[in-house]
Formats: sequence, C-alpha cells, structure tokens
Amino acid sequence: MTPGVVRIHDVVRAARARGASDVHLGASDSAALRVDGRLVAIEAIVDDASVRAFLEAALTAHQFAHLDHNGSADGACVTPQDGGPYRIHAYRHARGLRLAIRLLAERIPSVEGLGLPLMLASFADRTAGLVLFTGPTGCGKSTALAAVIDRINRTSARTIVTIEDPIEYVYRPLRSLITQCEVGGNLPGYAEAVRGFLRADPDVILIGEMRDRDTMAAALTAAETGHLVFSTLHTNDAAQTVDRIVDAFPCDAHRQVRTQLAAVLTAVVALRLVVRRSGGRCAAAELLIATEAVRALIREGKTHQLRNAIVTGRAAGMQTLEAHLDALLLRAVIDIEAARAVSVRHGDLRCAQRAAS
Repeated sequence: MTPGVVRIHDVVRAARARGASDVHLGASDSAALRVDGRLVAIEAIVDDASVRAFLEAALTAHQFAHLDHNGSADGACVTPQDGGPYRIHAYRHARGLRLAIRLLAERIPSVEGLGLPLMLASFADRTAGLVLFTGPTGCGKSTALAAVIDRINRTSARTIVTIEDPIEYVYRPLRSLITQCEVGGNLPGYAEAVRGFLRADPDVILIGEMRDRDTMAAALTAAETGHLVFSTLHTNDAAQTVDRIVDAFPCDAHRQVRTQLAAVLTAVVALRLVVRRSGGRCAAAELLIATEAVRALIREGKTHQLRNAIVTGRAAGMQTLEAHLDALLLRAVIDIEAARAVSVRHGDLRCAQRAAS
C-alpha cells in the first residue's frame, strides 16, 4: 500500500474520531471535513495515483469501470483500519480525481439510540404497507431505515430483500433471512429488481431510493400485493412526499395513484439532523401516520391539509418537526438557533416564542 493510500485511510480515521460526517479530498487540491454540518478545512493533499489506488481497493470492478467511462462512481466499503463503513462518491474534475466520503455508523443503531419516536419501532411489526423516510441529503435516512430493518432481523423470522445503490449497512442474518443486492452490480435497476423479487417470496423489501416513476410504481405494487416496503425520497415533509409521488405520473393517472398510495401508505418520516449544544448532532422528525382521515385526504388530493392532520393526530403517534424540536429545546439538548436552522415554521416553535416574550 502506497504512502498516499495510507494517508487517505489516516484522514478517514481522523475524521471519524472528530465526529465528522463527510470527508472531501482529492488529487492536488484542498481538503475538508464536514463536522456538525459545517465544513472544516484540513491539510490532506494526495496525488492522483494514490486516489486511484484507494478506489481500486474500495470499489468493485464494475464501479471502477463506471468511473473511468463516465467520470463518476458510487460505492461503499467496510475496512477494519477505517473504524467503520463509509459510502464513496468519486468524480473526475479539472485537476484529477476527488472523493466525497460519507462516514456511516460503526454499528447499526437502534431506533431508541437514535432518539427517534418509538412509533418507528412499531413499523418492524407490520406485515404489509409502505413506509417512507424523507429529507435532504445527509439527514440520516439510511441510518434510521437500517435501524428499523435491523429490528425486524432481531425480532422476527422473515425474508428481507434490500435493493441498494450502493449497499451501505451490511446485515448479519439473525432471525431473518436477508439478501442484499446492489443496483449496477447485481441488478440493472430498482424497478426491474422490485418486480423480479416479487417472485422470490419476500416478506420485507427495502428500496434504497424511489428515484423515478417506474420505481415508485413498482413500490406501490409491492405494497399493494401484501409486502412490507421501505424506501426513501428527497422531500422536505409529508405533504411534499405525497405530491412528489403523485406528480411523477401522468395527469390522467393521478386519481389512481392517489387511491393506491392512500391504500398502502403506512407512514412518512421526514428527518433532519440538528446540532446539539454539547456537540455532535441528533435527529428530529416529522411523523405522519396513515390513519383513515389521512388516507381520505390523500385520496381526495387535499395534501395541503396533511399538516393539520399531523398537528391534531398526536394520539395516533403523529408529530410535527417543530413539536420534536420543542421537546429537544425543553430538555436543553439543542438551542433555539439550531432549531430555527432546520425549521421553516419558526412561529410553531413554542419554546422560541416563550424565550422571545
């Protein structure tokens, strides 16, 4: 292993020790860590040959070929010397190759350990339905989803299939039988994989991301045919999630899609990561549960009323993002500035209103 490759591993280990979420470095270029959501410059310049050698070990042959042919590639890696798993995005730029490395949790955490609503743990007991984890990039969707899948694995004997791009958390079969497949490596695409796995006797299907109409249609069909389906979307809240799915289809199919979605949806979990007062970040979540009232709003296309359904649905386990932020403020886990940084409804932060009055 060349000194440059060793240097990259050193940076990854040091970043994990500092509690960083991401590492950015490249050939003959500046480097930085993302710590508590902020970029912090570091001295870590490596040459192009070292970056390529690192990627040859970290990526599959298919992924590395994709980098050479298309200028970018995604992969994931678990190596003992780096202290845990990480996801890699490699891309070519004017001065060579750059790496964006997302550091993942060393062990799959529990729902309780993540500080998420305990209602999420109950999703592991479901036998059918569609559960969506949403939020911007880097908000903890993959980790929260992994926590629920791990709970299923520990508590019930089921067949679990994951379709990912790339595979991030690697599960060790406990009570369940788990098959993990990678788009591009083992499978041509999400939609084709979902349709194919419907014939493989799955109980639970994890779809890494619903990126397009075909994948959304396949996910709805899988949930409609009695499977428990988990997936992610890059949307900000529950109402936007419903609209994104419906709007992905032609206008003349909207009514049918709303009817399908209303029938199969179990929950939408919209996540944010918030800076703690003591350092590091914690999760805050909006939680929409598909009660009969919520299903009716989705069927009728009244997504603008979903926010009010969440506010009044506390008895069913629902909560707004601001309610969770208020709970964190009351426990002095976060401060008002951190809460405001992730909320677009500052007026609904009651603790902030009390502090200002």
